[in-house]
Amino acid sequence: MTKKKQIKFFPIVIRYGEFVLGVLLAALAYNYFFIPNNIAYGIGGAGIILKKLYGLDPSLVIFVLDAILLLFSFALLGLENTKRTILGSLLYPLFVKLTATLPSMYPLGEMEILLEVLCGATVAGLGLGLVFKAGFTTGGTDILNHIVSKYGKMNVGKSMLYTDGIIILLSSIVFDFATLIYSVINLAVISTLTDKVVLGISQSKAFFIITKEETSVKKYIMNSMAHGVTVLEGRGGYTGDFKKVIMCIIPTSQYYALKEGIKKIDKDAFFVITDAYEVSGGA
Repeated sequence: MTKKKQIKFFPIVIRYGEFVLGVLLAALAYNYFFIPNNIAYGIGGAGIILKKLYGLDPSLVIFVLDAILLLFSFALLGLENTKRTILGSLLYPLFVKLTATLPSMYPLGEMEILLEVLCGATVAGLGLGLVFKAGFTTGGTDILNHIVSKYGKMNVGKSMLYTDGIIILLSSIVFDFATLIYSVINLAVISTLTDKVVLGISQSKAFFIITKEETSVKKYIMNSMAHGVTVLEGRGGYTGDFKKVIMCIIPTSQYYALKEGIKKIDKDAFFVITDAYEVSGGA
């Protein structure tokens, strides 16, 4: 293998390695923590509910529902939007089946249910984060979310509230109210950790500042804080007035100092602060 081919080959290996590891972690969390505690969300939650009601194998339920959703995705969203979900839709139920006996073979011991929920959410969040970071999904409600988003004329975040919310509510009917609370906590932790794995932990903050004291603010950032600035041209959407927008990227540790410095220079300054997850280039 030539050096050029190696350079192209290894990122692909890493990408698929992350994907497989992520699916495995999600399956382990499902069998070790979610099934024993009836923590239901997504298509996996439907598997837990049907296992309780009719004794069905959760991995089979996940596989069948994923297959049906893939057909709907292909018909309603098209091939391009379906491609990245096919592999995960097949691999996730397979891993759930293959790891189903591990909790009885290698038990973790007695734990408080809240601790189990948090452990399961942590493992699943890390796993799903790796899957999404690699550019794939595990299928399931991810497909349903995009279908509801497209045809319900709403964003994906809102569609998630409907799809996962309905499954969690159904679980509270089949199980109890406490299960609903644990499922909500579980979903919140998974969502947060998934975002952190995909985006990373922000090491920098981006400031966008509109101020009457443009020169003073620029000098403060460049001289007192030793950071560069970029001045952008802005225009008010309502007034149509042209304004200068100062943009700068600083380490998160200096966020408070810059915020307070701007306020001291111009108490009426308008500024927006956002996380900068990746900063590349520049001097």
